[in-house]
Amino acid sequence: MAAAPLLLRGAPLLRLRLHHRLAAQALPPPRRPCCAAAFATASFSTEPAKPEGQVPSADSTATVLLTAKEPPRFHRWDDPDYRKWKDKEEEILRDIRPILSLAKDILHSKRYLDGERLAAEDETVIVEKLLSYHPRCDDKIGCGLDGIMVDRHPQFRRSRCLFVVRTDGGWIDFSYQKCLRAYVRAKYPSYAERFIKEHFKRGSG
Repeated sequence: MAAAPLLLRGAPLLRLRLHHRLAAQALPPPRRPCCAAAFATASFSTEPAKPEGQVPSADSTATVLLTAKEPPRFHRWDDPDYRKWKDKEEEILRDIRPILSLAKDILHSKRYLDGERLAAEDETVIVEKLLSYHPRCDDKIGCGLDGIMVDRHPQFRRSRCLFVVRTDGGWIDFSYQKCLRAYVRAKYPSYAERFIKEHFKRGSG
């Protein structure tokens, strides 16, 4: 009989403990502060942060390299060196244009047939303005100059060229472009190579 009052006295205490236990189970687990979560992510992430919505592409590296290069430079008329070159270029062209036109007319027109010698007037100009500047002028003339002839090239039969006719009856071809190149180098040494590169075809000596 004495146990019954003890049970009745302990009932409110049991209800209080049970209430606290149920309340603890119903509460959500505690959350870490936002700054702590961010710190944890930053601590273990090895990749650099990327803007949202950015999709890396295969050309991204190439794009960076292209933008890092300097923009192409173009010659402008306000560049004193460029203006000086263009003025000198025009001067050289004016200088050699008459003899260049004469040589082309002799070789490519019907004024002279294959194997025909030049008229005295044309021959004088060709000798003074071209042949005398050939790098191997003395070898070409040899024993003596008897005249200048037009004929087919000994190897390239479709092409015509100028020939030195020697006093012993022999003859040998010479390139008028080689003569012009040597002339430009002698008279315009500072601009010769640039002019030759831009105005003479490759393989012309």
